[in-house]
Amino acid sequence: MKVEHKGHTAILKDTQGDTASFLMKITHEHNSFKNSNLILDLSHNQSLTLETVKSFSDFIKLHQKQKKSVVLVANSVNFNAIPKNIILVPTILEAHDIIEMEEIERDLGF
Repeated sequence: MKVEHKGHTAILKDTQGDTASFLMKITHEHNSFKNSNLILDLSHNQSLTLETVKSFSDFIKLHQKQKKSVVLVANSVNFNAIPKNIILVPTILEAHDIIEMEEIERDLGF
């Protein structure tokens, strides 16, 4: 796992291609990221499935309780099939844009 910090956001990259162990690792280390918005970069995993993306749902709910955003980055999944509680975008730039919009919404009290 590679971690990069940009302002109030941490980008966590799955470098091994094993999404299950990546999810287990970020769940275990959640306290070190709980004050940051998260971008989970899964773009290097070409065998990503809809079920794998859905497995992040509990982690996303846990992190959103802290009033922080979680955005997944992947381009090998059908975006129309993703549940509404999961934000999935094809690029890191779009993930940053989503986080900025959600920060503005929180600041305005939405």
